[in-house]
Amino acid sequence: MVVAITGSSGFVGRKLIKALKAERFDIVEIDTSCGIDILNTFDLPKVKPFDVLVHLAAKSYVPDSYLYPYDFYNTNVLGTLNMLELARKNAAKFIFISSYVYGSPNYLPIDEIHPLNPFNPYADSKIKGEELCKSYHSFFGLNTIVVRPFNIYGYGQNTNFLLPSIIEQARKGAVTLKDSRPKRDFIHIDDIVDALKLCVVKKLDGLEVFNLGSGISYSVKEVVEMVNLQYSNTLKINYTKEHRPNEVLDTVANINHAISLLGWKPKINLEEGIKRTIHGE
Repeated sequence: MVVAITGSSGFVGRKLIKALKAERFDIVEIDTSCGIDILNTFDLPKVKPFDVLVHLAAKSYVPDSYLYPYDFYNTNVLGTLNMLELARKNAAKFIFISSYVYGSPNYLPIDEIHPLNPFNPYADSKIKGEELCKSYHSFFGLNTIVVRPFNIYGYGQNTNFLLPSIIEQARKGAVTLKDSRPKRDFIHIDDIVDALKLCVVKKLDGLEVFNLGSGISYSVKEVVEMVNLQYSNTLKINYTKEHRPNEVLDTVANINHAISLLGWKPKINLEEGIKRTIHGE
């Protein structure tokens, strides 16, 4: 089986390629580092034939989506359209990595039929990408899987994101954050890779949507306490008590659909995942 991966040089892409190569999959990398821009239709004929396309490439840092909205919509919507068309021409399965797209939840845990809420430009761009996936399935019969990871973390993630930011600060002995209250469902990168591998190999016809999370949420304060424990409770911790407007205070994934249809369950709890991240594993 030949698997094409966009964003192959990114945080998830690097880990997924390593895991697939270990199981002797043939990999086609679609990445600017390989001379292929998903926004440039003249680059796309260079892509070798494939059986499955995993579309990871995206702009994802939420604050930047307010500063550079055109770049986000251009990359995350037009880029997805271009990759769907490439998958259609290859008669390939399409796996779209979406995001947390539910906003402030109406109920917990959140299942895949929960209403979608484009609560920032980044989430909105992902919802638009999902709509394109549905259209290509409806009109062209493209076998499509949409995965909605909640809060991915792990060693090698950009320090703009919460957990690596906490760990980077902890290495210097002190952690300063704004709001200790928000709770998130954290999922380790290795568990995400396991789920994506199953999406690649499982024969699933039609359109499927899967939440990927742990099914448990932890507050910022609880996360900091877990990191502090790894430093023998020696960290100086400060919260400025600055609250972001429209803050989502809790997210918990209902992962029953992924458990029943993919046979996937997360294996790494947050405490173990934090320990691995700190130690570079």
